[in-house]
Amino acid sequence: MTTPSLSTSAGGPEDTRVLVNRLWSYCELLRHSGVSTLDYVEQLTYLLFLKMAQEMKERPLNRVEILPAGLDWPSLVAKSGDALNDQYQYILAELGKKPGMIGAIFKGARSKIQSSATLERLIKDLINKHNWGRTTVDVKGDAYEGLLQRGAEDRKTGAGQYFTPRPVIDAMVECVQPEPSDIIMDPACGTGGFLIAAASYIEKRYGTSMTSDQRRQLQNRGITGVELVDETARLAAMNMLLHSVGLPNGNPLIEVRDSLATAPSRHATVVLANPPFGVGTISGANYGDTRQDLWTSTTNKQLNFVQHIFSLLEENGRAAVVLPDNVLFETGAGGTIRQKLLQTCDVHTLLRLPTGIFYANGIKANVLFFDKRKPKPDATPATTKLWVYDFRTNQHFTMKQNPLRREHLQDFVDCYKPGRPRSERSETDMFKFYDYAELIERDQANLNLKFIEDESLSDADSLPTPDILIQEIIDDLQVALADFQAIGEGLGLTPDELKVEPETLSAE
Repeated sequence: MTTPSLSTSAGGPEDTRVLVNRLWSYCELLRHSGVSTLDYVEQLTYLLFLKMAQEMKERPLNRVEILPAGLDWPSLVAKSGDALNDQYQYILAELGKKPGMIGAIFKGARSKIQSSATLERLIKDLINKHNWGRTTVDVKGDAYEGLLQRGAEDRKTGAGQYFTPRPVIDAMVECVQPEPSDIIMDPACGTGGFLIAAASYIEKRYGTSMTSDQRRQLQNRGITGVELVDETARLAAMNMLLHSVGLPNGNPLIEVRDSLATAPSRHATVVLANPPFGVGTISGANYGDTRQDLWTSTTNKQLNFVQHIFSLLEENGRAAVVLPDNVLFETGAGGTIRQKLLQTCDVHTLLRLPTGIFYANGIKANVLFFDKRKPKPDATPATTKLWVYDFRTNQHFTMKQNPLRREHLQDFVDCYKPGRPRSERSETDMFKFYDYAELIERDQANLNLKFIEDESLSDADSLPTPDILIQEIIDDLQVALADFQAIGEGLGLTPDELKVEPETLSAE
């Protein structure tokens, strides 16, 4: 009997939604069995990976054998009950001993599905009935990320911290324009969204013209990431393989470690990142004392990542980084870092992002674009003009009622003029430049630049709908609570002593 395909179309939004809903129904089965949000995404991904590996082995052309006999999908389907459960655990343990990306993905993996009946239903009645390999890469990838995003909506798990909105990622990648010869890195990669988007961009733009050497580089350390959390790094590696980034038996492309702990041993021509928000250091480390390549010491994670990304870049390397507002105006170390960045890099574009686009409430963030330059003998600053696109003032988005879409960012991309000389840019109502002299004269090079009038302050008729107003009030409260919590942490108070749980606020 022919195995039914998930989709016979070109892979449009409707196909993606259908696939996401199907996968989510599987997750619901796991959740009712006591498996937590990120855990059930992880467990389902193990099983999908085993099934897709078998499909690659059985396809008529270009067959690829990823897994050895006895550690594969048929060995699961052939068993039932407790024997099936034992076989699943055996496969996870043995694959974790293998070299390359396979070993990296399954290292330390274990089954968290306690019920043999639940596992058997997942394998035989649900996953095995579909041919996952027949879907297009976009549908397969979008559905996988959609599954992760659906899980992230469970705020109490903290899953949302790993996600940068896909429209923001795609716009950033389109502006930076990665090339096959680039060394692309994300020092805080989460589930790998930036890396996958960069690989997809390169494939679409250069796919037919890439040389074998360029393809080999992309599959072997041309696109890499670092992630601190083991489980998240595993999801990133799986996500990348599902998008055909990397080779199953090739070099692991995701390192599990603290990016900030040591100076870079390898450099990048492109850095795309959304470093974790918050204050404090990992394991109490003071990176300014241990890293001589940093400009100054600070406990602000994002400011440390800005310094780290500068060190990570080669000369003329380019970066696009999501950063919270405090990086733009924090005094002390923040002022020192901004002044150094303006001096040593061409800090050329700032995109002020709207609120309501992140899973965590109260996030006020920006995208900063800068290129590292060779120091000039006369110490002339590398920055000449900083172009600011204000996509926050008078913009109202929510995760459900009015979600951000890629077309919302098209005007910014058009103003950015990717691949064109910046001398061709022109000012608009939302796009304005500031000369270096203006920037450096501001108090500690404050880059929190606002030039659009907030209509809600002058015209009552322009107020957004009540649901959006409520969400914006909650967002402001979230920011205030986070600030108070940061102060408490700085004073040495524990979360129990602080008793602040901003994630419990919701407009729903």
